[in-house]
Amino acid sequence: MPGNILIVDDSPTLRASIGFCLQNAGYEIFEAINGQDGLEALTRLKEEGESVSLIITDMNMPVMDGIRFIKEVKDTPFRFIPILVLSTETQEELKKEAKRLGASGWLLKPFRPEQLLWAVKKFIR
Repeated sequence: MPGNILIVDDSPTLRASIGFCLQNAGYEIFEAINGQDGLEALTRLKEEGESVSLIITDMNMPVMDGIRFIKEVKDTPFRFIPILVLSTETQEELKKEAKRLGASGWLLKPFRPEQLLWAVKKFIR
């Protein structure tokens, strides 16, 4: 297996679409429905002996949005996991804030599978 990826997005359809693309490329997928759920998933996976090689997160989610999620992850032992933002947001200020907080990359929705795989391969070798 090339690596484990945590997908954090409130859209079940999008999680399924991303998951399908990545699983077909050999990645193992874990899912969370918002940032808070993502933090809990990271802790749970660690307790189960699983490691996460990459986090893919949306920006606009209930409970905990992507910006707060990135900030929270970077204040934990999981801070070295690369975070790829996959969002419909195009605001440069939001992109700069995410990068300042520790996001490693940004892709726009809707994504093309080859584009997503190219980005993932940049972070998981």
